[in-house]
Amino acid sequence: MLSLPPSVRLLVATQPVDGRKGIDSLMVIVRDVFGHDPLTGHLFVFFSKRCDRVRIVYWDRNGFAMWMKRLERGRFRPSFSKDGRMSVSAIEAAELGLIIEGLDLRGARRRPRWEPAASGTRDALTRASG
Repeated sequence: MLSLPPSVRLLVATQPVDGRKGIDSLMVIVRDVFGHDPLTGHLFVFFSKRCDRVRIVYWDRNGFAMWMKRLERGRFRPSFSKDGRMSVSAIEAAELGLIIEGLDLRGARRRPRWEPAASGTRDALTRASG
């Protein structure tokens, strides 16, 4: 499983890209199409048109790095947008790990997540426990 700090976001292209694109071409998409700064340290994920390759590109403080996986058999099953427009969607590291391992997440459901209560309630809880 991927272990990343919470400040690092995983941003996946909502449409496949040409599998021949390298770091420079992918960073142009990040900057010009997605409107994101490629130097943020976020991970940008791209799937090839045949969905047999995935590329993860990021800035690692002194240069761009790219991780790639090519499946010898089968296809990745990313969720692409139906409108055909290239944009980006955020996912969690656990989801990316499952996709890379070959799991199809289209039928998966996420359980509701806990979120902290309003700050006034938190102050009341602090007083009650102290």
